[in-house]
Amino acid sequence: MNFYNIKHPDEILSFKEATLQGLGKDKGLFVPQQIPVLPSSFFEEIESKTDLQIATVALYPYVEGSLTEEALTTILSEVFSFETPVVPLLENTSVLELFHGPTLAFKDVGARFMARCLGKFADKNRPATVLVATSGDTGSAVANGFYKVPDVRVVILYPKGKVSKFQEYQMTSLGENIEAVAVEGTFDDCQSLVKQALHDPILKEQLALSSANSINVARFLPQMLYYFFAYKQLKTTLEKKEWVVAVPSGNFGNITAGLYAQAMGLPIAQFVAGNNANDTFFQYIQTGIYKAKPSVATYSNAMDVGDPSNFVRIQTLFNNSYEIIKEKIKCISISDQQTLAEIERVYREKGYILDPHGAVGHLALQHFLTSEQYGTFLATAHPYKFDEVIKKVISTFEVPKVDTSACSYRSIANDYSQYLNILRN
Repeated sequence: MNFYNIKHPDEILSFKEATLQGLGKDKGLFVPQQIPVLPSSFFEEIESKTDLQIATVALYPYVEGSLTEEALTTILSEVFSFETPVVPLLENTSVLELFHGPTLAFKDVGARFMARCLGKFADKNRPATVLVATSGDTGSAVANGFYKVPDVRVVILYPKGKVSKFQEYQMTSLGENIEAVAVEGTFDDCQSLVKQALHDPILKEQLALSSANSINVARFLPQMLYYFFAYKQLKTTLEKKEWVVAVPSGNFGNITAGLYAQAMGLPIAQFVAGNNANDTFFQYIQTGIYKAKPSVATYSNAMDVGDPSNFVRIQTLFNNSYEIIKEKIKCISISDQQTLAEIERVYREKGYILDPHGAVGHLALQHFLTSEQYGTFLATAHPYKFDEVIKKVISTFEVPKVDTSACSYRSIANDYSQYLNILRN
């Protein structure tokens, strides 16, 4: 399998090369030249397969030529050392819990997979520098996934004062090969700095730069796997009902991975994207016009993205057809007030605690779900990571105490020259 640059289709790389490079010419994202379709027998027999078998079959076509099937299986066995359970919530609704990994967020999957790939691909004589922008969960997942990986240095940029204390602690307390940088600005400013560096040919050559955001193929592709795992768990429950999946969406890497799984044959009838106040995609669905805008801070901070990078991958997947995208993905924007009210209501009625992102996903799902359908929404992070938000409506909520004395980070303004000094030193 080879991957091509959306902006320059003649730039074609292997999975290994695309992973190491991160971005293509003119900051173009890489996508696979084709999406493999799995045989119907795979889905008919999916309940008899282990998760590791499912993951290897689904992902191997994308990495073939860069990883052997045996190497892929070994990596996946290390990545999925935790469960991704589907938990019933209502009669026709369940929640796919993706927060059972080491940093309590869905991004553990992509970060751990990419870390292990880079560990294999990195040139021992030329250590790689991995850049990542985060609005919260990506940074902590990448920090944990790459911690002490030989020949790889990680620099994490996050918006100062706009992530939870728990998230900041996870990013800034490791040390070793992990460096955290607090940026005076928004997530979009952080992402812009990362893209500038990756587009700097001299810097990229000096430091062997790559990215660990979902712009990197090794980050977003493995996220398709838990959609397969969920179907395995739900197949009997679904019977002849259409399956609707709701995804709280920020940079749109997670839902893009789900759309790839659907294109491979996974029987998802409809996707629902839940936006918060950063509703660029929602406005696109309403008007057909994509207009990026500055991001604003919300309670569901991992979704605070005003210019989602993976939108172009969705466009490419559906041949830039607004009508097809509008048909494939429903979307709604959920306010902070609605998010809080949903956390309180679900806890009061069901005794289940949603994190702010899960609350957005649940509300988005219920807005579109019909009685003839069955819905699953993604809980992308553990409530522990958002205790200050949860306590606004559940006063008894408590989280484990963390020792912040080990935290260390540098703070910069949204300035590329300051950023360069950190990278070069």
